[in-house]
Amino acid sequence: MPPDRGVPRQIVVVGGGVAAFSAASELRARGFGGALTVLSPEGPPYDRPPLSKGYLVGSEDAAKIALASEAWYTEHGVDVLAARAVALRPAEAAVELADGTVLDADRVLLATGARPRQLPVPGGQSAHTLRDRADADALRAVLVPGARVVVVGAGLIGAEVTSAAVGFGAEVTLVDPLAAPLVPAVGEALAQRLHAMHAEHGVRTIASVPLEIAPSDDGAHLVRLADGSVLAADAVVAGIGVVPDSSLAADAGIEADDGVLVDASGATSNPAVFAAGDGSRLRRPDGALARRAEHWEAAVRSGQAAAAGMLGQAPPEFGSPWFWSDRYGVHVEAVGTFGGITGGTTVLREVDGVPQAAFLLADDGHLLAAAAVDLPLLIRAARRIMDRGLTPDAGALADPAIPPRRLLP
Repeated sequence: MPPDRGVPRQIVVVGGGVAAFSAASELRARGFGGALTVLSPEGPPYDRPPLSKGYLVGSEDAAKIALASEAWYTEHGVDVLAARAVALRPAEAAVELADGTVLDADRVLLATGARPRQLPVPGGQSAHTLRDRADADALRAVLVPGARVVVVGAGLIGAEVTSAAVGFGAEVTLVDPLAAPLVPAVGEALAQRLHAMHAEHGVRTIASVPLEIAPSDDGAHLVRLADGSVLAADAVVAGIGVVPDSSLAADAGIEADDGVLVDASGATSNPAVFAAGDGSRLRRPDGALARRAEHWEAAVRSGQAAAAGMLGQAPPEFGSPWFWSDRYGVHVEAVGTFGGITGGTTVLREVDGVPQAAFLLADDGHLLAAAAVDLPLLIRAARRIMDRGLTPDAGALADPAIPPRRLLP
């Protein structure tokens, strides 16, 4: 492995998502005055969450989802190259581009993100996936009134695409093996409520998995399911997760295991190379590998941590993880995680028997997770409680008459 090169003078960031942009922004905020290049094949970095929300439905355009104006890059001395990296040269801390150009650097940040997981069935390659603007443009073109759309996967992306398709007037069937997806993210009660919204908006839901996607006589598709049913579809969408894009690191001999392995500062097994975003995976100090985080805020945080790491500075301290999602005009937020917890107590806040929020309390009373529908201030309060290590009153959490500001002990 190359030796530690001290304070860098040249940094190359490989990637065009929020992790790449956050790292570049944080580097300048921390006083890095050297050369800074962002390799983004699609041009200036843009935000990805709107691709299944506002951008897909047409309420936001490419300019609206840009993470910064062109003037920002000029003002901050950040060069954006619409080029693709094809290889790392770790011994030289350099990056090779598709046209053969080699960019020298003292540090390289891999923020290459992830690729949509393809349906692992015959004909699975015919299904639409959603990861970039081109995917969203292609998907929008088929979400027309009366179109028969089969969405496979009822997680965040699948649910948001289903909601958009319904808004366009398509006839949607949603296929997922789970009766209530998202339980680890929002808890059982809210997961059931959110999944029930599909049927309330005319979506047919089937608890099954596809076995094959075959062409039909009318030029569309036949989706054969494990339960024996066959669905006719003008378009099939796969929202079954992503695969980290760690090929550059692996080819360069950098340790990877379901993502490029990094410490809290984004450092990889090569001191000249750092990684951040969906393509990275945290290795804890005891050697245990954390589950990859694939949410927007996690990508922002990892980019900021890697920026500090590349400068030899301590990474910032972050609070509890948070994410959001939108469907059928409602906004869902959650902080912490409901999954993988042994013991604990779930507290529900209900109105007329309908769960509005869920809280997971540890056996000692500390708040481990919270999720809510259309109650962002409640989640903000829950996040403060968690980050401060406070013990909330369970009765107050359950009482819809108690405003969020009064939940803080």
